[in-house]
Amino acid sequence: MAKVKTVYTCSDCGAVSNKWMGQCTSCNQWNTMVESLPETGGNNRYSNPQHMSLAQTAPVLSLDDIDAIDVPRFGTGIEEFDRVLGGGMVAGGVVLIGGDPGIGKSTLLLQALANMSHHKRVLYVSGEESGAQIALRAKRLVIDAKELKLQAEIQLEKILSTLNDLKPEVVVIDSIQTVYSDALSSAPGSVAQVRECAAQLTRAAKQTGVTIILVGHVTKEGALAGPRVLEHIVDTVLYFEGDAHSSFRLVRAIKNRFGAVNELGVFAMTEKGLKGVSNPSALFLSQHDNQVPGSCVMVTQEGTRPLLVEIQALVDTSHLPNARRLSVGLEQNRLAMLLAVAHRHAGIAAFDQDVFINAVGGVKITEPAADLAVLLAINSSMRNKPLPRGLVVFGEVGLAGEIRPAPRGQERLREAAKLGFTLAVVPKSNLPKQVIEGLKVIGVERIDEAFNKLRDLE
Repeated sequence: MAKVKTVYTCSDCGAVSNKWMGQCTSCNQWNTMVESLPETGGNNRYSNPQHMSLAQTAPVLSLDDIDAIDVPRFGTGIEEFDRVLGGGMVAGGVVLIGGDPGIGKSTLLLQALANMSHHKRVLYVSGEESGAQIALRAKRLVIDAKELKLQAEIQLEKILSTLNDLKPEVVVIDSIQTVYSDALSSAPGSVAQVRECAAQLTRAAKQTGVTIILVGHVTKEGALAGPRVLEHIVDTVLYFEGDAHSSFRLVRAIKNRFGAVNELGVFAMTEKGLKGVSNPSALFLSQHDNQVPGSCVMVTQEGTRPLLVEIQALVDTSHLPNARRLSVGLEQNRLAMLLAVAHRHAGIAAFDQDVFINAVGGVKITEPAADLAVLLAINSSMRNKPLPRGLVVFGEVGLAGEIRPAPRGQERLREAAKLGFTLAVVPKSNLPKQVIEGLKVIGVERIDEAFNKLRDLE
């Protein structure tokens, strides 16, 4: 019997090699070459009707002659989910949602489909769970699923046939890594299968106007598994964040062709599924009876939503040759830079101190507007003196010690005033043009000025 010939495919970029290599020659990643069977001929990619263009050849037009029409949307019945999507679902749009196992992807989508089933034709395609398992989940969540159609199938051709027969308006594929096409000989979840199945489903969405939501697996590093082209094909990419052992979940949009990116939806996991949190700032603020040293509240901007987050700092004498720098929820390299700025421009030395920084509630802050809050929290911990009650701050700190303005400063200040904060230290460029009732705003230009003004308020 003839030996079956195999090839090696890179799980990152999809490059194919006839022999195994430790490093992929295309993307230079290590240990990504996986043994697989070569794709058999017989299907000419360019003559197959499935690979034809989505529309007939269009004439070349001036951009000014094309009407810019707003894309109509429809809601999912979950306000926080609609916020992340940019206002709701779009007909013909393809959404990819990823997250750690057990974090609540299937639960959220089952709730959304049940809500939409009252006014839309919906279909849930499950490749990981049986129909009985999904029915048990629906019963546990106490949702009305009378109009929700379910298909337990992983073969792409059968799924596409179901779409042609039922003509649903919203479809969930859970998950894209379990779907396979008969046109390819590789196993489900391989680079070729994920890429081809996602492309075929996207083509079906654009041709028929059905909205498709794909559930994607993630790697141990937290990135979406499969080829990077998967994120380029779809219209919207959402990520579930948060600890699986915590009751709070964050859904963040990192790509959205029909809305703003970096929008954030906050959910609480309850016995009856995921519930939207109307005041998420309360999740990220610790409740202290008295003011404590090393605690500073900042206003961060997540898309169009301002969030108040407590930054905690602990500075302690180091007993090691090299003092430790640990940051949770904030960028660690930026912490080292801020400590150097504080030493050079404010005379605060921490070279013999262990410095620990934490953003309360498990939120991840990526914007530089957290710099001022981090330095004030560190200074408060070093002096063992709490900051004034009702204080909120934001601002980016530069290497020259200057405090740079943050975008949407007025919205941040209004959110702080709404939640009862009475004092704000902000960059001078972010001073409000009109007085905000109940909030005293202090503008500062340099880091040493900020420290001195807060000492005067003690």
